[in-house]
Amino acid sequence: MTPPRTPAAPLTVATVQATPTPGDVAGNAVAAADLVRRAGGQGARVAVLPELYLCAYHPPTLAADPAGTDVTADPAGAVADPRLDPLRAAAREAGVTVVVGAAARHPDGRRTIAALVVDRAGAVRIGYDKQQLWGGERDLFSPGGRGATLLVEDWRLGLGICYDGCFPEHGRAAALDGAHGYLCPSGYLAGSEHRRDLYYAARALDNTMFVVFANAVGGADPWCFNGGAAIYDPQGRVLARGADEGTAVLVATLDPAALAATRAAHSMLADRLPDQGGQRASMSG
Repeated sequence: MTPPRTPAAPLTVATVQATPTPGDVAGNAVAAADLVRRAGGQGARVAVLPELYLCAYHPPTLAADPAGTDVTADPAGAVADPRLDPLRAAAREAGVTVVVGAAARHPDGRRTIAALVVDRAGAVRIGYDKQQLWGGERDLFSPGGRGATLLVEDWRLGLGICYDGCFPEHGRAAALDGAHGYLCPSGYLAGSEHRRDLYYAARALDNTMFVVFANAVGGADPWCFNGGAAIYDPQGRVLARGADEGTAVLVATLDPAALAATRAAHSMLADRLPDQGGQRASMSG
């Protein structure tokens, strides 16, 4: 693999942990707009909000009211839902590119767990559909069929959603597409703190790339989430982390010099063999 060009300038990013209201897309969009303005006020140019934030990760509500909880995309992936107007306005006013979780309805009828991208002009589109569905998600959603990379200035940012980040291959696919970072809206339940803190640090170190992990927080059992939103450097070290409770907007600056130094010292991407799944020897011990 030929390493991608290192970005010329730093990029300040925000990760968010917050508690959306189940089923209230309009109210959650207003709350998201406030969080985006907070991120922009701290210098962020990219803000990542949790998985399914706009409708909340609450399967009973998602099953009972798909029409009310979904946003609808046109054939090009654009979303014109007026409930998102406050979020569009906040992205424009703050100059922030937003990645936020939603339940999305496609023209062919598929319903997906999506990462919406709201650009700095306020346009909304489906950036990525979750590929690795977890547990009961399979009863409500269809899996996405492709990876995706978001281009912000000269940074390449792979997109993943929650359970995607538990598969090393998913982050590696982003890195092999030239990603400098990996953005992961997520919803980790209380009791999963060890795994929450391990998976995304590992994806950073595996691929010598920054990782931005957003998470829901709070809610009622059994859908109670554990916060801990974090930003990791390319060696998996924490640049910012939230507590296990409470709303937070956490900001860090992704330094291209740190990215270049890490990739020079730890050259796993460049040294990766094209095929490690070929013939294997077996022996008795």
